[in-house]
Amino acid sequence: MAPEKMSPSDMPLAGMRVLDLTQAYLGPYATFLMAKAGAEVIKVEPPGGEITRLRSAVNPGATLPFALINTNKRSMTLNLKSEEGRALFLKLVLEADVVIENFAPGVMDRLGVGWEVLRTINPRLVYASGTGFGLSGEGRDRQAMDVCIQAFSGVMSITGAPEGPPMKAGPALADFLSGIHLYAATMTALLRRARTGEGGLVEVAMQEAMVPALASSLGVLYETGEPPPATGNRHGGLALCPYSVYPASDGWVAIAAVTDTHWQALARAMNRPELAQDERFRHTAERCKRMEEVDGLVGEWTSAIGKYEIAERLSLARVPVAPVRDLKEVMADPQMLERGMLERIEDPLLGTITVPSTPLRLHGVPLPPTVRRPEVGEHTEQVLQEILGLGATAVGDLRSAGAL
Repeated sequence: MAPEKMSPSDMPLAGMRVLDLTQAYLGPYATFLMAKAGAEVIKVEPPGGEITRLRSAVNPGATLPFALINTNKRSMTLNLKSEEGRALFLKLVLEADVVIENFAPGVMDRLGVGWEVLRTINPRLVYASGTGFGLSGEGRDRQAMDVCIQAFSGVMSITGAPEGPPMKAGPALADFLSGIHLYAATMTALLRRARTGEGGLVEVAMQEAMVPALASSLGVLYETGEPPPATGNRHGGLALCPYSVYPASDGWVAIAAVTDTHWQALARAMNRPELAQDERFRHTAERCKRMEEVDGLVGEWTSAIGKYEIAERLSLARVPVAPVRDLKEVMADPQMLERGMLERIEDPLLGTITVPSTPLRLHGVPLPPTVRRPEVGEHTEQVLQEILGLGATAVGDLRSAGAL
């Protein structure tokens, strides 16, 4: 059954105020996780909105990604290029626990609102920065889009077919892995502050967040001294077999025989029990020497059966297996709907949409209801009234001055 709902005041991060200057995917996903944990996340956008919101004006497909990772936040506009806007931001920082941004290195400093300035007015502030290559080092000023990070980090060199060109992963892995790490860094700094009373600067570089995911391929590098090739759907270290995606009568299915026990169970499910005892295939090392032959045997069996039937048979046999699902199937997943990971909400532009909730589960802490993403500047007056006590006249004057 779906987790019980609760009010934001009961959530783990209730009372934490986050000034969210992030854009695109990396930073907004970090603050999405904070918002879903109960933090008050105020999305501080330039007049007109942040870049992903603006993309939707020319590319309607960008509207949904923005809606997915900006739920449970409030939005206010603030022009940090104006003197009045900067002054207003500094007042908000006095009342904040976290400032988080993923601009290029030096942008916040040039605006006069970087870490060295903010730490002097709020020593308890946690300042979190997400960048492509870090705040230091000779490469810090390189441009950093997800595909560039996948290329530079080595991920593309091991992705795709062995005989094909380097291939990026379909999802924006660099952005979202980095967003998770930025969330973790911020939470770690808040824990330290709870113990010491001191804030601090934390940062995550996208390139560095990708490297640990290369573990299997790095094993090949250290063993052979040579960069490992792309292995398609096979194991990155070519150390497990069968381990690939195989044709089904209605699609594809992933099978991973990690142990010899898995292979024996797979052989029985294929009605080929003799393969389990065949010395050519009995142990992992022998199977890896004969990958083409093993994959051919498995593919011959799977190709005559539907992907869900294969998954059911092998699941019963305790063999790791999964049908390759398209995104329409994934977004109707009954288990994720039951657990509350997928929710249906109303969006002012998109109508009824299915959105992911946070994957973080703290048992005994029910999920908060998902609140649709804010319109640009929707809560500007509300935020300024609640935090700084400004009335409608003062807000109007700030608008006239170009601060909002």
